[in-house]
Amino acid sequence: MTASSRYAYLGPEGTFTEAALRTLPEAATRELVPMISVPAALDAVRTGEAAAALVPIENSVEGGVTATVDELASGKQLMIYREVLLPIAFALLVRPGTAIDAIKTVTGHPVAQPQVRDWLARFLPDAQWESAASNADGARLVRDGRYDAAFAGEFAASIYGLEPLVTDIHDAHNATTRFVLVGRPARPAAPTGADKTSVVLWLRADRPGALLDVLQEYASSGVNLMRIESRPTGKGIGQYSFSADCEGHVEDRRVGEVLMGLRRLCADIRYLGSYPRADHVEPTIRAGTTDEDFLTSADWLTRCLDGRHGGA
Repeated sequence: MTASSRYAYLGPEGTFTEAALRTLPEAATRELVPMISVPAALDAVRTGEAAAALVPIENSVEGGVTATVDELASGKQLMIYREVLLPIAFALLVRPGTAIDAIKTVTGHPVAQPQVRDWLARFLPDAQWESAASNADGARLVRDGRYDAAFAGEFAASIYGLEPLVTDIHDAHNATTRFVLVGRPARPAAPTGADKTSVVLWLRADRPGALLDVLQEYASSGVNLMRIESRPTGKGIGQYSFSADCEGHVEDRRVGEVLMGLRRLCADIRYLGSYPRADHVEPTIRAGTTDEDFLTSADWLTRCLDGRHGGA
């Protein structure tokens, strides 16, 4: 297959990312290519080796996946085209015949550890944890004898010749990971009425009220800010960028007003895309912030400039 039909994902085979990717209808007609890391998956898109990449960006227990958040904020610009929400439950995968009292070392992706910490403390209090590049890579390392057990998806067991010793492990019920399908920049898809817009912001200066000014842009236009997360820029203590998601589409007048306001306030802004929400939840639009309200206000201002401001 050509690069235009190739989708990269955080591998190796058997990751939750692969499971999330396979929920997309178009995945059935694409060549799915596992990559060793999130940066490698996104770089495959940047270099044209893949048309898109699916990577994890947020977990309901641990929060943002920093590798993805940081990679989208740096390097050649990319764009989010859709998101996938996947419920997460882990299995403890072992080599056949391994008893639970023989487990001295365990592994998994760093984001997995907070989701199984209480279970580990209860059932394997003396086991040593070491992180792997992904949960599936942890399963591979168990197969190769590097560790005694791995926390991964139960579906990874057959791929790596392991057995699920314990299944349905999760400290928090309804734990969910959010994944994003990322491609090269292009015109965003048309609004669906249940959309999300993502940006990265760099403030002009570290001063009192700087972040409040950003938040007020969202509030004054009636746009719900769904997530905002600070990340160090690497340029020194106290220098941060902000990754933010809000309800709505860039073609919605209220969202466009927010983005224009942020562009004025911030030293820089990176638009990461407007795309359909995976939960299909439509926003509650406050009175005075509909597209019609913004158009009416713009028309009123035009009449004022033309000397026709006598009417309402």
